[in-house]
Amino acid sequence: MGIINCTPDSFYDGGKTVSIREIVAQADKMLNEGATFLDVGGYSSRPGAEDVSEEEELKRVIPAITAILKAFPKTLISIDTFRSEVAKKAIEVGACMINDISGGLADQKMMETVAGLKVPYVLMHMKGTPQNMVENTAYENVTKEVLFYFSGRISEARKAGINDVIIDPGFGFAKTRKQSFELLKQLELFQHLDLPILVGVSRKSMIYKSLESTAEKALNGTSVLNTVAIMKGASILRVHDVAEAVECVQLLENLKNNS
Repeated sequence: MGIINCTPDSFYDGGKTVSIREIVAQADKMLNEGATFLDVGGYSSRPGAEDVSEEEELKRVIPAITAILKAFPKTLISIDTFRSEVAKKAIEVGACMINDISGGLADQKMMETVAGLKVPYVLMHMKGTPQNMVENTAYENVTKEVLFYFSGRISEARKAGINDVIIDPGFGFAKTRKQSFELLKQLELFQHLDLPILVGVSRKSMIYKSLESTAEKALNGTSVLNTVAIMKGASILRVHDVAEAVECVQLLENLKNNS
């Protein structure tokens, strides 16, 4: 899943894909490198990010989705939003999946909307909001609590009538570096939920702060953790760098097929 952030302030690529020309060029590059999905977002979820109005979010993502599909009509686009109205309008112009960092908790209409649209739903774990999540990292057992959260949210999704659910443990969202590594270490436990697992660790601080580096220099570290994630059951990698992630998948497929 290639990340297309239509935002000026995302932690790694903020401002790089703001104009329609830049967005289409990035989509072209990612599709040529082997992306299965493109995840288009207009609300930065980095820690401490400024809140953005629904109107502004729509102004960012709807033209982007429209332009990508005009240039590449067969593209599978995920809309990265926690707002049901943004999700609905994105699906109406051609997106086919909803990626919600709040797991339906930020907008009480989200699950009902997803069910009505009959599209796959990525349900992520986060406590609080991007503005205050760094203050919400208290867990007795992070893996156990995230699993418990998913059991409840998946039940709510099923009750709402959502058929296709994907889970995302939310690395770095209301989690310290240590907690994120603990989740990755025990990622195989999430397979017991019997749902596809999406992992998004691309260039995150759990990598570059551990290596005393920067997001710009975190590609190698990203590939290492993506490899670990696949080996522990990840089905989808959400990444800034598609070609390198595809190589991780290909090499592990070769390993699996020759074992």
